[in-house]
Amino acid sequence: MEEKIKIGVSSCLLGEKVRWNGEHKQDRFVKDILGKYFQYISVCPEVEMGMGVPRETVALYGSLEKPRVIAESSGTDWTREMNRYVKARISTLNKDNLSGYIFKNKSPSCGLRKIPVHSDNQGGKVHQGSGIFANAFVKTFPLIPVEEEGRLNDPGIRENFIVRIFSFYRLKNTLLDHKANHGTLVKFHTQHKFLLLAHSRKHYTFLGNIVACGQRNSWQRALESYTSTFMEALTLKSTAKKNTDVLLHMIGFLKKLLPAEDKRNILEIIEDYRKELVPLIVPVTLIQHYVKKYDVEYLRDQMYLNPHPQELMLRNHV
Repeated sequence: MEEKIKIGVSSCLLGEKVRWNGEHKQDRFVKDILGKYFQYISVCPEVEMGMGVPRETVALYGSLEKPRVIAESSGTDWTREMNRYVKARISTLNKDNLSGYIFKNKSPSCGLRKIPVHSDNQGGKVHQGSGIFANAFVKTFPLIPVEEEGRLNDPGIRENFIVRIFSFYRLKNTLLDHKANHGTLVKFHTQHKFLLLAHSRKHYTFLGNIVACGQRNSWQRALESYTSTFMEALTLKSTAKKNTDVLLHMIGFLKKLLPAEDKRNILEIIEDYRKELVPLIVPVTLIQHYVKKYDVEYLRDQMYLNPHPQELMLRNHV
């Protein structure tokens, strides 16, 4: 890669001592491993809006749509300051051209899910919502891949999130370039065929219709529809069954080139993967070997075989 991909991240995950108690929540995977490929835009809403370190803890009260930020000990209402900060910070992040965001979980400002929003009535219900800043970010940038650091401990969620970041980055730099045209869209769609099929055949078919009608319809409308549908497709979980179907489909391009013994060997390995006896990296690596050996151009250009840097070893665990 010629440049690192810009993504946002909660400051405490990088080891910055910005927590309410003056500590950090450094995440080694985020800071040291992903940091080799990502340029982080560090954000801590509570510090940047002026609450200081250390500080009182805050909690959310009121409605899910417009919660208030209240200090738990003193009862100080920080809502106005927080809303003013969020509006300004979202505006600056819009200029940073982010391709992803990693949020700190359980945070009333940065948590994406299961953040308690307390009823105003004493003893009332506690609803589950999102942190104020995280909620505003997702609403403003619905296409940008987002995730909480805690969920990245799950190998499947981790691999899917990184696939989405690199895919969104490629999409922006390819299709959203002012020089892009229908031919660019056709090539991009072709290169992502098997990656899309590994997530959703339904979305792949729908995207194919957008591409096919691209020259007859408004280019801008086609581009917007393709972009949103493409990113929606990748949010759907890739499974062993879907990957097996894709791997077998790819073998179809090799069947006339492979000796019988090699073909039998790779089919056995794909079956082992289907039974979850070996990780995805095993059949993928073998297919990569044959693609290179026989120089199969169509498969060589498929992003499914290299959706993210192999050094991350994400497919070693799915």
